[in-house]
Amino acid sequence: MNKSIFIAMVFLFTIATSFAQNGIPKEVLTAFSQKYPNVKKAKWDKENKDYEAGFEVDKIDNSVLFDVKGNILETEVAIAKSQLPNGVLEYVAKHYVGQKVKGSAKINSTKEGVIFEVEVKGKDLLFDPNGKFIRESKD
Repeated sequence: MNKSIFIAMVFLFTIATSFAQNGIPKEVLTAFSQKYPNVKKAKWDKENKDYEAGFEVDKIDNSVLFDVKGNILETEVAIAKSQLPNGVLEYVAKHYVGQKVKGSAKINSTKEGVIFEVEVKGKDLLFDPNGKFIRESKD
């Protein structure tokens, strides 16, 4: 067996073992390591019956949500406010007077497609790619 393949397998097994101790299904860990082979550190949370990994890629916050079988349900990448669709910041200024956007992200969801999220006053506001408000949820 090629030495580098062996080392990679040992590394993945070590990561999988440490995550498995936290109750993350093997299918989820395998899917994560295949999708993000260069990510060395992830913070795992259980979200209802699904599993979410939070991590950084090139110093940018990311997260991915898996079902129990390892299927990706949603990915989220932090973006600058300047990358939000037109109308989002105007909506916030009008409906949340004096409040600041604390974070923004682009989400790709199997249920909703591409949507944008901004965090304002402890709530997540969701918008479609055209900047139209969809809904509000608690952070």
